[in-house]
Amino acid sequence: KSVDMSESQAASDDLSGLGGFFFYVFIIHPCTAWILRPGRFERKKSIMYAIAFLAAVAAIKSGLELQARGSNYYNMLKVTRNSTPLEIKRAYKRKSLELHPDKNPSPDATSQFDAVKQAYDVLMDLELREVYNKFGKEGVNASKRYSETQFLMELAVFYVSWGLMVFMLTLGKRSGEARNWTFTGLVVMLVFEVVIMTSPGSPFPAWFLPTWTEYEIIWLMHSLFPAFMNGCRSLGTYLYV
Repeated sequence: KSVDMSESQAASDDLSGLGGFFFYVFIIHPCTAWILRPGRFERKKSIMYAIAFLAAVAAIKSGLELQARGSNYYNMLKVTRNSTPLEIKRAYKRKSLELHPDKNPSPDATSQFDAVKQAYDVLMDLELREVYNKFGKEGVNASKRYSETQFLMELAVFYVSWGLMVFMLTLGKRSGEARNWTFTGLVVMLVFEVVIMTSPGSPFPAWFLPTWTEYEIIWLMHSLFPAFMNGCRSLGTYLYV
């Protein structure tokens, strides 16, 4: 079961990575350019339609990827990332009684019960909980720990790769503004990611996505960046004088 979940997670991450890049560049960008073609709509309407189209595509794509990832441990137990061990213990007791194979008629009752037990074991262990919040299920399975050197290397690979792609896709005078907007967004995302990963505990207030981990919030930023980049490309070219 754990192997299947890891494979599913890897497939989902691939969709939001290189696959997502090609999806936006070769499918969504031409569609946005069609909407923004001069004379097709009024100027203000063209921009509004393009932004609405990109926002809808990004929301649907990220929603499907999030659904493919499945529920995280906090959602399984109906608790938040700020819940105390006592609250988690009470939530587990309720959920385990509900999903116990003797009471749950579902054919996969045993796997559901085991998944809840695994969630409980991780969230009750303060060290594992911190690993799960920062690195997800794969981090727990691989006994991953925060390493500044490894973190900086992974960060460099990701942001240098995207920086090169942004530079190549925004060559020319018509894309000058788009390049500035996109690199600004990339730098802001980098700063957020460094703050999230280096902060002890969660840097977010309790009301902000209360059942999401830091790992999932970073994944969401990475998933939405191709949409942001292609929106900047399309609007920058359209507004070029």
